[in-house]
Amino acid sequence: MTYSESDSKYKRYTITSALPYANGPVHIGHLAGVYVPADIYARYLRLCGEDVIFIGGSDEHGVPITIKARKEGVSPQQVVDRYHEIIRSSFEQLGISFDIYSRTSSAEHHRTAADYFKKLYDKGVFVKRSSKQYYDEEAGQFLADRYITGTCPHCGNEHAYGDQCEACGTSLAATDLINPHSTLSGNPPVMRETEHWYLPLDRDQEWLSRWILEEHKSDWKVNVYGQCKSWIDAGLQPRAVTRDLDWGVKVPIEGADGKVLYVWFNAPIGYISFTKQLKGADWEQWWKADDTKLVHFIGKDNIVFHCIIFPAMLKADGSYILPANVPANEFLNLEGNKISTSRNWAVWLHEYLQELPGKQDVLRYTLCANAPETKDNDFTWKDFQLKNNSELVAILGNFVNRTLVLTHKFFGGKVPEAELDERDAATLKEMAGYPERIGRAIERYTFREALSEMMNLARLGNRYLTETEPWKQIKQQPDRAAASLYVSLQVCASLAIVCEPFLPFTASKLSAMIGLDKQGGDTPLWRKAAECLLPAGHAIQTPELLFEQIADETIAAQVAKLEAAKQANEAAAWKPAPVKHDIVFDDFTKLDLRVGTVLECSRVPKADKLLLFRIDDGMGGRTIVSGIAKYYTDPSQLVGRQVCFIANLPPRKLKGVESQGMILSAEDKDGRLVLLTPDSLVAQGVNIG
Repeated sequence: MTYSESDSKYKRYTITSALPYANGPVHIGHLAGVYVPADIYARYLRLCGEDVIFIGGSDEHGVPITIKARKEGVSPQQVVDRYHEIIRSSFEQLGISFDIYSRTSSAEHHRTAADYFKKLYDKGVFVKRSSKQYYDEEAGQFLADRYITGTCPHCGNEHAYGDQCEACGTSLAATDLINPHSTLSGNPPVMRETEHWYLPLDRDQEWLSRWILEEHKSDWKVNVYGQCKSWIDAGLQPRAVTRDLDWGVKVPIEGADGKVLYVWFNAPIGYISFTKQLKGADWEQWWKADDTKLVHFIGKDNIVFHCIIFPAMLKADGSYILPANVPANEFLNLEGNKISTSRNWAVWLHEYLQELPGKQDVLRYTLCANAPETKDNDFTWKDFQLKNNSELVAILGNFVNRTLVLTHKFFGGKVPEAELDERDAATLKEMAGYPERIGRAIERYTFREALSEMMNLARLGNRYLTETEPWKQIKQQPDRAAASLYVSLQVCASLAIVCEPFLPFTASKLSAMIGLDKQGGDTPLWRKAAECLLPAGHAIQTPELLFEQIADETIAAQVAKLEAAKQANEAAAWKPAPVKHDIVFDDFTKLDLRVGTVLECSRVPKADKLLLFRIDDGMGGRTIVSGIAKYYTDPSQLVGRQVCFIANLPPRKLKGVESQGMILSAEDKDGRLVLLTPDSLVAQGVNIG
């Protein structure tokens, strides 16, 4: 049982996590926002002895899938097959403990989603509306928002999508774009009439307002409540539940050819269809029984869909429970910049697992410690290193290792008999309070606080062991050394339980080392963490390090990887400078462009940017000063090269040196300087043009 009295009425828990799009791998932003906190919550409830199902799966429909398939020249099914497996495997390796991780392309899901729509359709829930939508005449199809690009009216980005500008983050309608064009043919789209079915959210305004703004004002997170209130206060509007696409769950009624269920109607039904796959005929109690607690873990971009639209769908059916809580997090940034999949500015989970093997719990710990629970937060590789070296290694790992090593050294690897004094008893009493404090924080969805309390238990053990000094007491007061290690071993056992939601691999390793039996008994394991679990004489296995230091070189490699992505983005975004205003041909003919050979080249004294050239121009030579010093650490390398220069500029003094022309050069998109030179040697002073 949990520590919250409000949860005592629940017999089971249905936990869902947002379905990631199967058009790419998952990154640390997804993990921090949704999957790590959801897993912490599910693991904690299981340790409390609760009946839990943790539901996850891939969202395999929608426009992003079809766009990816078109770019790669493959079918949408091939795209989702590939990325579903990458995502599923990555979650498994990170220890995300789904009871099922399914997919919305399954036959079970298609049946469930189609039946759900048909039931609401037969009840007369939907309204049918005709509207104008962009259409590509050459491709012969209506265009979803992501198939339309154009200029953002807010920032001028020429590659904004029909639903959002990724440059400035503004939400858009396709009709907002300036000079829109189809990504299918490149042609400007036309407006054409089409019909769709809508969920009339305006009819749900009253009960949603009462349910959210009154019933959940005190227990939902401030960011969730605030976003819902903003939508409700603005007045809810009907929302389309069908789209003109050929990839997705087909609309199961006559006259709906070429239409599929809109992804935000279809995807959350996946939670239900996946439960059916998991529980079979017993699935309904997990969605329809009043003594079931339904909790959705999502990111802040999904708040409206899970707090307003999906509850309206559940209410329209009439037989489902509504979510008790929707603990959405804000966004996680990376090294001070917004994570962007299109710009490859991300830490991809599958790559992390390959490049830092055995460091799953370090990532889980860092993401939980930096969780964007109330505002956007930042992940940096230096902080990741610091969290590992200064906290996991120096506090938790150090305490456990010292305790186990000393137990083997002084007591043959067995828990010693001990007579406890007041200080020992006080330490064990303090230890006994941590499971409840950690548990209550988890139940409030304040996972950073819960993690901090878990580490405070390790700090308690570290402090106690350091102050009781069993390595000194063993010779003169062996009974005191025995008591010290007895108490420290009990703290280790407690840690092996309470760290499991956060650090499951560490918990397994620690449990194995201390021989902790986590099976059997009527008392939930979480509550046992407050007790002394290792009796005198209990054998301790050979200790191993729980964590290892992460070297500077490892972090430097990850930072360099991001820097390479940044440089690639800058190169891809580079555009030549705009062409200057027109000139007449006679203006150009006034320029005297010539070729000369560099005889000498050196820096101008007291001038960081200037180089002094002595040029053989075929007419007795000339001096030219050029502001290109930053590109050359050794100016002498330019001696002997032929360069192009303007010969008829009026002489001008720069830092006391008279410059008799201008050397022609250009800066490349990557910041390199390119001197304009002839293809082969020519006579000194020859004219160009």
